[in-house]
Formats: sequence, structure tokens, C-alpha cells
Amino acid sequence: MSDENGSGEPTHAAAVLEHIARSLVESPDGVRVEVVQGDGRPQLNLTVADGDMGRIIGKRGRMANAIRTVTRAAAARDGVEIDVEFLD
Repeated sequence: MSDENGSGEPTHAAAVLEHIARSLVESPDGVRVEVVQGDGRPQLNLTVADGDMGRIIGKRGRMANAIRTVTRAAAARDGVEIDVEFLD
């Protein structure tokens, strides 16, 4: 069973990214995940409240890399490849 909504959007990956981000930040209501369809693969843009980006990126970007890895694995369930970007 696929979570894909028929439009080619990685809905499962977006839900996983949002859940992870809400778990890490101090202001969970400030978490926003936007799915952008480009020419190539879809891109998930994560925006968090002011002051929470450091928690998402982590020391030397290790947390950001781990988030990207887990989110890409979730996208495999949707049958798509994605990019994850963290926006200020």
C-alpha cells in the first residue's frame, strides 16, 4: 500500500520529516514542510521557528545529514527520490 496521493508527491517522506523536526525543536508549531515539484526530483523544504535551526542542523551538520538519510528512506516507500533543504 502506498501513501502517495496520486500527484507524485512524497507524502510519507514529508510526514516523517515533519515528525522528526517537531520532535527536535522547542517550538513545534513553527515547523513547516513544503513539497516543491521541480524539473528533476521533488524537494522537501523545512522551515522552523527562529532559534530552532541549530537544533535541526546539529554539530557539524550531523543531525541534518541523519534527517536527510531517514527522510530519503521514507521516500523510497513512496517510490520517489527526494532532496531535503533546510531554509532559514
